[in-house]
Amino acid sequence: MKKILFIEDDVILRENTAELLELSGFKVSTAPNGKVGVDKAKQDLPDIIVSDIMMLGMDGYDVLKALSKDERTKLIPFIFLSAKTERQDVRKGMDLGADDYITKPFTEDELLSAIYSRLAKADILKDEINKMNHDFANEAEEEFKTLNELKNYIIDNGEEFNYNLGDYIYREGQNSNLIYLVTNGIVKCYKHDELGKELTTALYKEDDLFGFTSFTQNLPYQESATAINEVSVIGVSKNEFNTILSKNHSITFELIQQLTNDLTEAKEHLLELAYSTVNKKTAATILKFAKKLNRKPDDPIRISRTDLASIAGIATETFIRAMSNFKKDGLIEIEGRNIKVLNIKKLEQIS
Repeated sequence: MKKILFIEDDVILRENTAELLELSGFKVSTAPNGKVGVDKAKQDLPDIIVSDIMMLGMDGYDVLKALSKDERTKLIPFIFLSAKTERQDVRKGMDLGADDYITKPFTEDELLSAIYSRLAKADILKDEINKMNHDFANEAEEEFKTLNELKNYIIDNGEEFNYNLGDYIYREGQNSNLIYLVTNGIVKCYKHDELGKELTTALYKEDDLFGFTSFTQNLPYQESATAINEVSVIGVSKNEFNTILSKNHSITFELIQQLTNDLTEAKEHLLELAYSTVNKKTAATILKFAKKLNRKPDDPIRISRTDLASIAGIATETFIRAMSNFKKDGLIEIEGRNIKVLNIKKLEQIS
């Protein structure tokens, strides 16, 4: 039974339409406004969404924008329902990615016809995706000798995503559908403690893989990932990634070694946060970014003070004071967002 989410602020229209859809064999959930609609869509993951446009607060356009940003909901067929018939409103809805547009008043046949056609199209696309995944898995049967060969294969066959500074790649608790390979920029993974303080768990640069949760269980992402600068990543289905590993044991062992190294680095970072002085944390963080960015010692590091402080595990104001002292001592040079290391040996001694 196909699931439909119907978002409409008119109580009578909402109840009557829901009853009509239920009598037509659909499982129907309803929402009285856009905010509730977005929450229900993310929770229930319906097969199709029909939404009014003119609603108080979050209107239909905002609903579609919000759902388009979520990996779990961006491909759900979306039909606008509105009394607005002006060409520019129809065009705006379609430009945002709506699949269809029905004007009020509508007939039962008009509504059901639009729903059936969009569900059929979604099923066709799903079949094509499954076929692509099947072909992907068959192609993946070729033997990869190194992890770098697998990364090249991901670049050639995965899906590219681009993010700006501060954009979420995924949030803690979301379904872990993809494994990512960084092709440009830096990704920060982090969690929040009970007091809301941010704790950076890892940094990933170009050629790094991230987004791992479990190879045997369907666990959600255990942390959030955001772009520290302009970032490009390639995503590959976790299921397909596991299929490749199951048929290429040598790469599996190499990946395990890499994850072990990442875990060791994370433990060392936690020890630094727990026992190091402010100066040690500050020096270690600057050096860590110099390493992650593959910079030469005399090249500048462009990064926000807030991000640096969160990685160091100290307050931004405290971090800035420590950097000011390093600047006075001639260890670094600061110009705007750029930090230039002048004495890397001294920083290594401090850290």
